[in-house]
Amino acid sequence: MSMRWGWILLGGFLAELLVFAIVIPLSLVAGQASLLYSAPPASFVGSFVFGWWVARKAPGRAALHGTMVGVAAALIYVAISRAQPEPPAYIVAHVLKVLGGAAGGYMAARRGPAAGDTSTPRRNPAAG
Repeated sequence: MSMRWGWILLGGFLAELLVFAIVIPLSLVAGQASLLYSAPPASFVGSFVFGWWVARKAPGRAALHGTMVGVAAALIYVAISRAQPEPPAYIVAHVLKVLGGAAGGYMAARRGPAAGDTSTPRRNPAAG
């Protein structure tokens, strides 16, 4: 089965956009130092949401699709920042993006195909 690279890139972009939508308003209220505390959990949440979304659209390998959304989000941030040195909290945030995307993909795989999906349903190997 093929990878849905277009969806992965879109999911990574939207995940990164969600992170910015969460942390920028917080930093305006709580100050710039709050970015070190808000960016890591926001990174996990953003990648989880869009990793799950993309993985539900994937014909197979849902966890891999979700993980790649997290990788794409991290790479998008590195490109935006022009690969400048980052505080350790941002490096942790990148790791959490990958883990969040993987968790979202795993959740999508556990839940089965998306509603309205006309493709062949996924079999549960444990069911025999």
